[in-house]
Amino acid sequence: MNDDAYSATELGSHWFEGPTPDPAPDRVEGGVLRFGPGVTEGAVRRARNTPTAVQIWHGTLPGSTPPARPPRSRRPLRYVPAALILLAALALLAWREYGPRVGVRDVTVTAPAGRLGCDGTANVLAVVRTDGRPGTLTYHWERSDGTRSAPLRETVPRGREEARLHLLWTFEGRGTHHAKARLVITSPTPHTAETTFTYTCD
Repeated sequence: MNDDAYSATELGSHWFEGPTPDPAPDRVEGGVLRFGPGVTEGAVRRARNTPTAVQIWHGTLPGSTPPARPPRSRRPLRYVPAALILLAALALLAWREYGPRVGVRDVTVTAPAGRLGCDGTANVLAVVRTDGRPGTLTYHWERSDGTRSAPLRETVPRGREEARLHLLWTFEGRGTHHAKARLVITSPTPHTAETTFTYTCD
């Protein structure tokens, strides 16, 4: 070997190679260096089609049918019978308070016993029996002498089942008169009753 031809520099460069320098980036995105082909379009599509945990939990995967809503509870229907009973009770109370008014069951008319004397006044009494409901009786009196009273009214409170109506008929002079008094009820329902008595003055 020729010592003059020996070169340490050549030996080093022949047998020793330093580290390979880093390749230059193919593109720069902001402050991040990207190498290689980057994210392909196929990878983007696969990422879009991959279900997330939220989609799996809520059942909203692409192409899946949303879960049906549970049927509404029918528990409120259990209170319908009780409500109907309450409405029926209220209707009954309203009917008793504001419904059909007093009803007449029967009517009787009586005159004083015996003969009526000179210049006497006969107290003719009518007893009207009712059903105990409140209301107003409309009536008038008719006498055998051809006279008739004006329309009269009698208020009957709740719970009272009898109304007593009076006709005072006064006579004067001498003679004998066979009198008749009639009660005519016009409302709430038509009813009539009458009585007779005798006036005598010698």
